[in-house]
Amino acid sequence: MEKRILSIQELNRYIRQQFEADPLLPEVWVRGEISNFTHHSSGHMYFTLKDTGSRVRAIMFASHNKRLPFVPREGTRVVAQGSVSVFERDGQYQLYITEMQPDGVGSLYLAYEQLKKKLESEGLFDESGKRKIPTLPSAIGVITSPTGAAVRDILITLGRRFPGIPVMVYPALVQGKEAAASIVRGIRILNRLGEAEVLIIGRGGGSLEELWAFNEEIVARAIYDSAIPVISAVGHETDFTISDFVADLRAATPTAASELAVPDRRELQQRVIQLEQRLRGALLRRSAQERERLMRLQRSAVLTQPQRALQPHAQRLDGLTRRLTSRSEAKLSLSRDKHSRLHSRLARFYPGAQLQSAVRQLAGLDNRLNQAMNMSVKDRRQQLLGNMRQLDALSPLKVMARGYGLVYDEQEKKLIKSAREVNAGDRIIVRINDGSLDCQVIQTTEEGDQSGS
Repeated sequence: MEKRILSIQELNRYIRQQFEADPLLPEVWVRGEISNFTHHSSGHMYFTLKDTGSRVRAIMFASHNKRLPFVPREGTRVVAQGSVSVFERDGQYQLYITEMQPDGVGSLYLAYEQLKKKLESEGLFDESGKRKIPTLPSAIGVITSPTGAAVRDILITLGRRFPGIPVMVYPALVQGKEAAASIVRGIRILNRLGEAEVLIIGRGGGSLEELWAFNEEIVARAIYDSAIPVISAVGHETDFTISDFVADLRAATPTAASELAVPDRRELQQRVIQLEQRLRGALLRRSAQERERLMRLQRSAVLTQPQRALQPHAQRLDGLTRRLTSRSEAKLSLSRDKHSRLHSRLARFYPGAQLQSAVRQLAGLDNRLNQAMNMSVKDRRQQLLGNMRQLDALSPLKVMARGYGLVYDEQEKKLIKSAREVNAGDRIIVRINDGSLDCQVIQTTEEGDQSGS
């Protein structure tokens, strides 16, 4: 049987696959001391974990170490979680760490991880369930120790950013065995009161044991069940608790929570000023546009040459008059023809009584015809006279008869509309109702100008 010869790369890959197939090595917890620690410029951490009997190379990539709750140092004893695999290039196995805590809190950290995974699987951390923090809440509820630095930071920051906003502080225990129950009571009481529109829950920094109340399941579920949006502000920026994941918003510090809860009134005032300036500018632009539109309308032919607007109506009036005359004549002709036919029939049949009746009937019809004709002609005449009066009222000559005149240049070729178009000494022609005036300009004065030119 021919022996298979492997390359070094194939051998290292095979060993890596065996490591990854092992049921223990993909997720293992180890305890050791950090040595040869290097924090690379890429963000990755390279170091060795050792105990009294052995050592193993370890790496923690930047995507995992950026949320470390502490800063690793040379000689720090830690508890770490990760997977064991082989780095094929060097043929050396190493530990790829995803989670790490200082040793001494290992059991608490394991409990923290277990609860975190449980609540995450139930959907308590889902972003879709997060509620929006009100832009400007009418009142704020604060659940923290009444004697700690956190409550002072919160109140000072709220007073500085938006003075006068109501703040309800529920004095809660934030450390110790009774702390979790105290925090839960505060959440439920402030929810029952219903006055606050946002809750700030938190305390200052501390060790994992000191912050443990905010990792309790009852606190997490109380935050999730709260009808009021919750901002979690526990510890320092590197501290992450279960409350941070469940809350609607996580603040790095209590001070940051206050800044997230209310806007800066000065910034709001500045924003209002900016909006006011934009509105004023928009109104000025709109005013200028409407003024320009008005000037265009003033220059339109409807106002400068009103007779042009009346010409189509006059033409239509002439057409209606012709139609009226034509129809009246046609109707009269038909009546006359009918009269003639009746007269002929009467002449042919000449019975006396019928003749007299026919004569009376004819006279009545003729009278009705004449009345109808007269009424129709009178209505049409009244309509014609009304149209003529309207045309006469709109005539420029009527305007001139009231004392107005038209000013032309010396050759009467150009109508003068502004004092700026003439100078002192120019000759002008003023046309009035019954003639024209040959004038010479002595002085021009514009509207609002009392000095003259």
